[in-house]
Amino acid sequence: MQMLWRAATGVTRLGTILGGCAIALMMVHVSLDVLFRHVFNSPLPGTLTMVTYYYMVIATFVPLAHAEAQRAHISVEIVTDRLPARAQHHLQGWMYLATGAVIALLAWRSWLEALKAMRLGASQVQGAETIAVWPGYFALPIGAGLMALLLGLRFLAYLTGQSARMEAAQ
Repeated sequence: MQMLWRAATGVTRLGTILGGCAIALMMVHVSLDVLFRHVFNSPLPGTLTMVTYYYMVIATFVPLAHAEAQRAHISVEIVTDRLPARAQHHLQGWMYLATGAVIALLAWRSWLEALKAMRLGASQVQGAETIAVWPGYFALPIGAGLMALLLGLRFLAYLTGQSARMEAAQ
């Protein structure tokens, strides 16, 4: 289980690097677009489409699982903090299953939509350019799928009593 956790969190780290690269590329692309628009009176074609369908979705959804691996998602514990430690532990364990199921459903449905967009050859026309946008549709199912995997591993670790060892393997 620890080896699988290490592999999964390693993949999520790569997703975070990819998200960071998307942000850096977006900054360069938009800056060049502004420069070309104001200096040469000729904006870069496709900037809006690239930002909307690639950079933003990659930066948002691919690193989603890394936030889960680091326990960096927002949580509100107004009621649960008042429960005994043992009840909190069990509630958290079963929430891994519930949350993982919802995220897995999101990954599955968005995967089907991404496949549909790929089959249709989804693209956007911006000016005289036609830009394929279907590859960007895969960012959500990848990020959600990785997050569902981590939540599933956390639930299995809870069931087997290996939560502490698995977290230490990070």
